[in-house]
Formats: sequence, C-alpha cells, structure tokens
Amino acid sequence: MAVIALGMTMAVLDGAIANVALPTIAGDLHVNPSSSIWVVNAFQLAMTISLLAFSSLGDLWGYKRVYVLGLSMFTVTSLICALSDSFITLVIARGLQGFSAAAITSVNTALLRVIFPARFLARGMGINGLIIAVAAAAGPTVAAGILAIADWPWLFAINVPIGLVAFVLSLKFLPRNPVKVEGQRFDVTSAVMNALTFGLLICVIDGFAHDIHCFVIMLIIGWFFIKRQKMQTYPLLPVDLLRNKIFSLSLLTSVFSFIAQMLALVSIPFFFQRVLHLSEVATGLLLTPWPLATMITAPLAGRLMDRYNAGLLGGIGLMIFGTALLLLAMMPAHPSHIDIIWRMFLGGIGFGLFITPNNSTIIASAPRERSGGASGMLGMAR
Repeated sequence: MAVIALGMTMAVLDGAIANVALPTIAGDLHVNPSSSIWVVNAFQLAMTISLLAFSSLGDLWGYKRVYVLGLSMFTVTSLICALSDSFITLVIARGLQGFSAAAITSVNTALLRVIFPARFLARGMGINGLIIAVAAAAGPTVAAGILAIADWPWLFAINVPIGLVAFVLSLKFLPRNPVKVEGQRFDVTSAVMNALTFGLLICVIDGFAHDIHCFVIMLIIGWFFIKRQKMQTYPLLPVDLLRNKIFSLSLLTSVFSFIAQMLALVSIPFFFQRVLHLSEVATGLLLTPWPLATMITAPLAGRLMDRYNAGLLGGIGLMIFGTALLLLAMMPAHPSHIDIIWRMFLGGIGFGLFITPNNSTIIASAPRERSGGASGMLGMAR
C-alpha cells in the first residue's frame, strides 16, 4: 500500500500542481489561457487513448509489471517536463507523461483487489481515496510554496525523487498475480482502433476538428472497434462488463462527476488570479479545502459501506457535490476568503462521499479475472 500511495501521489500531485500553475506557465511561455490548457489536455489525452491498452497488458503480464513500468516512465518524463524550454516541448513531454500515468492508474485498483481480501475491499478503496485526496490536498499548497520561491519547472521536478523511491520499493514489495488466462492475448489492432476512436473523440469535443469528415471517420472507426470487441473473448474495451447495469451506470455516473469536478478545478485558478487578482500562493491555499474535505470523507465513506447501501451514500454525496457547485457559481462578485473556503470544502465533502462507494461498486461488480479491465475503465472514466 505504501508503494501504491507513492505512485498515485505522484500522478495526482502532478495534475493538481499543473492546474494551479497554468496561469503562470501561460505567462512565462507567452501563450493565451485557451492554449495553455493543452498542458493539461496533452496529459489527459495520452491517458485516455492508452488506459485500456495498459489495463489489458496488466491482465496479461501481471499488474505489478505494468505498474513498475509506469513508475519508471513517469519519473523520466517528469524530468523532461522540468527541463522543457518551450511550450511545444512541454506539451509533448506532458503527453509522454500521460502515457506513464496511464500505466500506473490502469492497474491501480486491480492491485488493490490483489492486496486486500474481498471483505475488506471497500476499506481498501477508502484508503486509496484517502491517498488520492491527500495528494490533491497537498498539490495546491505545494504549488503555492514552490512558486513563491522558484520557477514553475520545479513543479515537475518534485516527482523525480518520489518516483525513484517508489520504483525501488515496488520491485521489492508489490505482490504478483496470476497472469494470462487460457486463450487471452494482446490485441494490437484493437489497441490502435481504441486510440484512434477516443483520440478523435477528444479532439472533436475540444474543437480542434470542426470538419464533419473527422467526426464521420471517428464514428466509422468506433463502430468497427466496438463490433470487433463483441467478437473477442477478452475484449480491450470490456463490452462484456458494460452489459452489467450496475457496472455501466456507476461508470457513467463517474464520468459526469469527474467532468463537473475538473470544470471547476481547471477554471477556478484563472478566476482567482485574473478576476480577483489573487497571488499564486493565495490561489493554492484557497483550492486546498476541496481535496482536504475529500481526504476526510473518502475513507469515512469506505467504513460507512459496512452499514449502509453504496447507492444511498453515493446519491447523498452527489446531492451535496451538486449543491456546492451551484453555490460556487452563485458567489458574490467580490467574495471573501470565507465565502470561497466553505463552498470549496462542501464540494470536497460531497465528492468524497460519492467516489469511494461508486468506485468500490464498479470494481466489485466485475469478475476477479477481469479486474484489469474494470480498473482500466475506472481510470478511463476519470
């Protein structure tokens, strides 16, 4: 679990740090805010097109091997990000870093299923949620502290020592798992079709591809991709799992909740710095209550699942989360720090109360031998 904590801390901390630093990076590299978002988009796009491939490799090679590979790649690419001297170089490096993060997150929850007995899986997911929330809570504060005394490249350099320690410990302590069910093999054609389908989808949504031909190509490739998956015994895109209503509906809920959270956490730093004229340090500190609240409620939700229905807990969490987002949108024109802090804290409470029971439901509803596919889809949703 210590190794899992270090790996996930690295991946989550990097995302939280990058969000806070976007205005600073945009200014230093002389790009506008809409272009600077590609520091985040390149990372997310690379993750999106490769998560399912890495989760499939986890089922074949073993989750430990894929996780260790991700740790080593992430450490190297973090160093490349820190040494980037132009916006294009940074975006390319962030894309490579995204592939590395995909390897880590694709098998993260599958490893939890190997580590924890079935009756304690919900608690394991709660601990994992705590780890992610602590990293997210530390991210804005760490970013604020670093930016107060150093330039933004040091935001990425901080991953290097963490990655080296995690890599060494993972080789020694991570548990192995039985690999390769009879007849299962890696489908290269499906991996390419998956990358094209979801890559084109993200580009179309982002507005990079206004041409209707690009949208049509995406639909054609996607149709053949899904058709191919239906014929596979062990599909890259786990259509067999999607037939399970609990799995598919929980996954869809996860998608929408993360869209809502990321819309807030990516845009709010610009609002704080460009509209309210707050410093990077103040921005980082005011973002902290959200993940801090998640840190408190995520493991608590894991324990509450021993007594209460997961759907009930998740539903209450989403109601609180949605209310907090509405209250953030209705903030006064010139809010005080207290006006911001309690709204951010409420959002974190709602999200933490939702995410642990929802993730536990997704993983537990999949057969044990399909843990890699379930873990990959969970990461894909995020």
